[in-house]
Amino acid sequence: MLEITVPLTREGWDEVKQEFVEPKVQILKLEHSLVSLSKWESKWCKPFLSTAEKTAEETLDYIKFMTLTQNVKPEVYDHLTVDNIRRINEYISAPMTATTIKKDKKSKKNDRVITSELIYYWMFSFGINMECQKWHLNRLLMLIRVFDEESKPKQERSQDDIRADYAALNAARRKALNSKG
Repeated sequence: MLEITVPLTREGWDEVKQEFVEPKVQILKLEHSLVSLSKWESKWCKPFLSTAEKTAEETLDYIKFMTLTQNVKPEVYDHLTVDNIRRINEYISAPMTATTIKKDKKSKKNDRVITSELIYYWMFSFGINMECQKWHLNRLLMLIRVFDEESKPKQERSQDDIRADYAALNAARRKALNSKG
């Protein structure tokens, strides 16, 4: 979860009361999750996880759907700072996991459009608990990838790969023992 402070007013001097006025702020708690993604796609009827640029209105809507803080006045979002937006973008991009999966050299780039329904399908297919829909989206997607990788049958090595390994081992042994055969 990301917590940001949105400044609503600045610190200043109250001429009437002759005192400093504390700035007013709104603290927003945000979660980049399958739930927020699903709400956004329901409104905009297009995939969020695409390379297409989003308008300012679409981006602001996603931030609203990410908001967990209750009873936030709509005008609060008008006060988001450049730093708030930067932190939100960094949070959305963060992997939120230590798990990594090596990319298969033979695999082709997948141009499949990923939507919330497809992610829900993967969750149901792998028996992932619905509570995970509230996780950071990148963490959920990594869990799905782990399930996918672990469910694949272990691939046998080709005869050419095995021969190449044996040849390399034999060459190393010949070199170490100063032998020709």
